[in-house]
Amino acid sequence: VDGVEYLVELPLRADIALIKAKKGDRAGNLVYEKAARNFNPLMALAADLVIAEVDEVVEVGEIDPETVITTGIVVDKMPDTTGFGSYCESGQVIPVTLDGVVGSYAHSMYLNDLPPIAGGRELWGFPKKWGEPELRVHKDTLVGTLDYGDIRIATGTMGFKHTAMDCESVKKSLGAPSFLLKIIPHVDGTARICELVQYSLTQITVKGAWSGPGALELHHHALAPVAQLPILEVLSALHIVTDVTLPLGTVVYDYLERSLA
Repeated sequence: VDGVEYLVELPLRADIALIKAKKGDRAGNLVYEKAARNFNPLMALAADLVIAEVDEVVEVGEIDPETVITTGIVVDKMPDTTGFGSYCESGQVIPVTLDGVVGSYAHSMYLNDLPPIAGGRELWGFPKKWGEPELRVHKDTLVGTLDYGDIRIATGTMGFKHTAMDCESVKKSLGAPSFLLKIIPHVDGTARICELVQYSLTQITVKGAWSGPGALELHHHALAPVAQLPILEVLSALHIVTDVTLPLGTVVYDYLERSLA
């Protein structure tokens, strides 16, 4: 510059940015307070994955657009699970039919937060167990992993946003019935509750859905037997971004009551 040589130091880009905001809506638009505006907005633009913690969550449209500092397009994850906080979950689901009703059966589930594990098991009967699932984007690939302790037991990959899907058809599929086997033992070890529970997701808002090439690898583990359901062929891979409400379920079959009858 003007005959003088300079050494250019390229900026560093982070893999993950953890930022703090005063208020955020469900689309990820953020408003900061006072000194929080100094560095948080900059880091939101300098990372591949942005996770925002906010003091107040409001509905889309409740924030004056003129006050938005970080727009939702750069926010990838915002902890906002009512009553349970922020967590990741993975599971194995099997297509089933009950009395002509087509649905799915939750065979196993692994997640990294105690409240939804306890609540899911005791209220609905979800087969939840502690694990460390993770979903992230690496370049052009959506990567999902599941660790039990420090041992990797599952790895799934999918082409990132290859083919857009019809959101209405995806919404219909998400509203299909799901079934759970709720078993709670008595103090003497015998079954106190043994029920087949049915539920369906409600208030479904599909924000985006894509299909693409996928691959899945499972590893055997004595205490997390996900590999006992072998992979014969990957028929489809789906990536769905949605808001849902999980209502309480209903008992469709009581095994203990039928055994006494």
